[in-house]
Amino acid sequence: MPEKKLDPLNVIFICVTHLVALFAIYYMAAIHFSWWTVGLGVLWFALCGLGITAGYHRLFSHPTYKTNAFIRAFLLFFGAASVQNSALKWSSDHRRHHAKVDEDEDPYNIKRGFWWAHIGWIFYADVEKREMLPMKDLRADPLVVFQAKYYVLIATLSAVVVPGAIGYLWGDVIGAVLVAGILRLVVEWHATFAINSVAHYIGSQPYSLGNSARDSWLTAWITFGEGYHNFHHKFQQDYRNGIRWYHLDPTKWLVWAGSKLGLTHDLKRTPDAAIQRAKQEVFEALSTRVPSKAS
Repeated sequence: MPEKKLDPLNVIFICVTHLVALFAIYYMAAIHFSWWTVGLGVLWFALCGLGITAGYHRLFSHPTYKTNAFIRAFLLFFGAASVQNSALKWSSDHRRHHAKVDEDEDPYNIKRGFWWAHIGWIFYADVEKREMLPMKDLRADPLVVFQAKYYVLIATLSAVVVPGAIGYLWGDVIGAVLVAGILRLVVEWHATFAINSVAHYIGSQPYSLGNSARDSWLTAWITFGEGYHNFHHKFQQDYRNGIRWYHLDPTKWLVWAGSKLGLTHDLKRTPDAAIQRAKQEVFEALSTRVPSKAS
């Protein structure tokens, strides 16, 4: 296991951001409340969340579909507002997670504990984690490279400046920055991090028993469909996470709707036969573990 060294910048930034988020709640409760500001916070949560799920995750980390330059730029802009690093760095960590899931090289290895997988890993810096994968496909995308080069500027604009400017329209710049910028950010962090922790800890494993990933409807509700994580780890090139009609997966619906409007194309979908075969393998594996009643 590589040696871990505390990253003071990350520790300070995350702690201060959480404190400011608490102040944002106080601001709304005791200083100034505006439904327009609350609405902006909800809108920004949705847009930034999709920047991660439809952008960082299903488009860049796993090229499960293709889209035009405008949509890619849109997803990169709001993905930056999520302040989870550039799409290039995020994808490197995530691809490593899939390649080395539950192993020492897994950046957010659940076997190191729930807290580590959720947020603890971000408090540390080490040589192994800092070295990005080659990712020639992403480095060939000028928009991804541009976002990585100017990530701090883009994140500042999308997470703070633009919400504040919108809040100016109803005279609540401070509230807009606090709520749509900071409070939204902290809530979104923990929603995203829940995939690394909760979805590797609680839930069902209908498609694979080979690793800790689990299908968790709870995390699907707070991450626009990312919670069907057992399916995702088994079939990571599928643009869907929730495959049943009753699975809440807004990201899947938007990507599919985009294909009907000519905004997305080449949607990758796992054949039903492969899915049924995986479920059968899990059933047979579980059957051999459980003694029959006759015995």
